[in-house]
Amino acid sequence: MKTLILNGSPHPNGDTAKLLHRLVEQLEGEYRIYNAYTAKLSPCMDCRACRKQDGCVIQDEMQEIYAYLTECDHILIASPVYFSELTGKLLDLASRLQRYFNARVYLGKEPLSKPKRGAILLVGGGMGKMEKAVNTATILLHQMQCQTILPPVISAHTDCVPAIEDPIACEGIRQIAAFFHAAQDSLG
Repeated sequence: MKTLILNGSPHPNGDTAKLLHRLVEQLEGEYRIYNAYTAKLSPCMDCRACRKQDGCVIQDEMQEIYAYLTECDHILIASPVYFSELTGKLLDLASRLQRYFNARVYLGKEPLSKPKRGAILLVGGGMGKMEKAVNTATILLHQMQCQTILPPVISAHTDCVPAIEDPIACEGIRQIAAFFHAAQDSLG
């Protein structure tokens, strides 16, 4: 089984990273983490080429993500929440999923025929709300052919308690691993 992790955190040792580390310790199979802040890619420029041809004309690291999306079985979107939304760099990466929408609407093709399982991991502190970020992540997972999505795992008080010490978030990490493993077990 293959898992794609899209990490929207700018901090390699921050709350999101620590929870991701705990998750990958529990994952079976292959996984790849793409960090939105270090990935060498551009946001969608709305050139509309993908309305006329399959794929994106921008040649950058997103091509690797597209290739892995075709193969993977699971997708996790992990991000801090800034002003009630996923991070800007993760949204830049996500804007490149426009090619899948355009393939369906303008070309009449299903670019990702393999169904996937999805999960969402969000961390944040302060007074922000998580609902908007959950909604955005859910829409993105659907664009990437996730037909089953686990309820989001949220650590919402990182200004008071580090996410790795949040028992609810740590239990949620265990549940994500179990959810992804259940798909593997069902295949026998």
